[in-house]
Amino acid sequence: MTTLMVPANDLEVWPTLGPLVCEFIEQNLVYGPGDLLGEPVRLDDEKRGFIWKWYEVYPQGHQLAGRRRFERVCLSLSKGQAKTELAAWIAAAELHHDAPVRFAAWDKRGRPLGQPIRDPYIAMVAYDEEQTELLAYGALKAILQESPIAQDFDIGLERITRRRGDGRAEALSSSPNARDGARTTFQHFDETHLMTLTKLKRTHSTMLANISKRQLADGWSLETTTAPEPGAGSVAEETMAHARAVMEGRINTRNFFFFHRQASESHDLDTETGAREALLESYGPTTAWANMEAKMNLWQDPQYPRTDWMRYFCNMLVRRASRAFDAAQWANLAKADYKIPDGALITLGFDGALTQDATGLVATEVETGHQHVVGVWERPYGPAGDDWHVPAQEVDNAVAAAFQRWNVWRMYADPPYWQGWVDKWAGQYGKERVNEWWTNRRRQMATALLDYRTSIAEGAVSHDGDMRLQRHLANARRDDLKGWVDEQGKPLSLIRKDRPDSPRKIDLAMAAVLSWKARTDAIASGMPGPAFMYLTEGVRTLGE
Repeated sequence: MTTLMVPANDLEVWPTLGPLVCEFIEQNLVYGPGDLLGEPVRLDDEKRGFIWKWYEVYPQGHQLAGRRRFERVCLSLSKGQAKTELAAWIAAAELHHDAPVRFAAWDKRGRPLGQPIRDPYIAMVAYDEEQTELLAYGALKAILQESPIAQDFDIGLERITRRRGDGRAEALSSSPNARDGARTTFQHFDETHLMTLTKLKRTHSTMLANISKRQLADGWSLETTTAPEPGAGSVAEETMAHARAVMEGRINTRNFFFFHRQASESHDLDTETGAREALLESYGPTTAWANMEAKMNLWQDPQYPRTDWMRYFCNMLVRRASRAFDAAQWANLAKADYKIPDGALITLGFDGALTQDATGLVATEVETGHQHVVGVWERPYGPAGDDWHVPAQEVDNAVAAAFQRWNVWRMYADPPYWQGWVDKWAGQYGKERVNEWWTNRRRQMATALLDYRTSIAEGAVSHDGDMRLQRHLANARRDDLKGWVDEQGKPLSLIRKDRPDSPRKIDLAMAAVLSWKARTDAIASGMPGPAFMYLTEGVRTLGE
């Protein structure tokens, strides 16, 4: 099962109000619109587990003892797994005058006891006004109207208040006013993969900043979504980028919980068996009650876009524009246990910037075609990247270490922004070994990319499984050159980011392509050959 969870490998047992919240939901609430409308809630194990996690608190003895562990939560699952209904149940508990949703005290066994929020304000945000009542707020309204606790609320079309007048939940489709934005105790953003408008993204960022203003209320934020379309620039896409940055150690965030489950890319979605297996993996425990046959019927429908089926029902990160590289093929070529031996004949590829994007250096062993990430320097995510510059001396040190460790036949370097350094390396290691390779030469670049993709498809490439290179390759989009073909008539294309200002980098992918191009040129020139090996060994011996 393919999941992305932050915090990852979170095995520590935390105290939680989750059991109390689950008990409140099952005793007082019902299912929302659908076949089970009005029936008492029976939480499945997965939803119960989510609620337990979301309501974890800091343990006794900690300086934050009793405070919520997570201020920001995101849940990314395929369509039809009752994410919106779950959010509505949470909102109902957060609003009720007797629900144990905040820490009150410790019992004799050291478990947390809960209490309700005084004067809660709950904002439920949809991506447009027409959808506000149909998504989480609409579900909350229907649930409370049918629940045993309906008499505790005054339920309106756009606002639900406590009968006693000290709390409310309301639907929002644009920025809340200054007063409301500053007093939120719980907020929910529904279908964030559709929140692409600047207004909604600004609403999201503003409300995230406001959530901590009522410290005693210990407020928090929940986002529910299906997999975002890469390149659309949605709130969901940016939240996932944040999660990856946390997972990879580029951001140190402790109050953020993220869960995404999808079908792995190893399934053959052109076959019924592969498509069904992908659905089972994506839906996990909910396959026990989700209508799998209806989803398979859509897979059979030639008028239903396959990319939409993959994204909505397999929760896969796909877009209508084609990816430049096959992620499944690439993953299958990993040889994590193999290390390029010291002294091996290699080629290097270098591509990068100075203040934006990333800079990467990739080695390819000429004999085996095995690729290794020597180094990558990425602009930090968020405000930390505002004044960032590539640590040029670190890059220089990595280049020096590569030339010292291996027998470098050629280094192909894209010179823009690094012209002075490329000249320095050429003077230091030899002009015949350090070559400028301009990636803005469209036909040469397109031909190199075609050769690299073909080599991946044929299994000629292997790699060390570096997640950073895998991410940069996955970020690369194919930019077709209409009417351009190579000598065999194969169509040519370039690669690009999903949008010019995208935080999703592709520089390491470009470095891998340049390194591979140098390797094919080495083989075409007859390397590695006995005469060359003898000569380089002699030079190495004299140098030592």
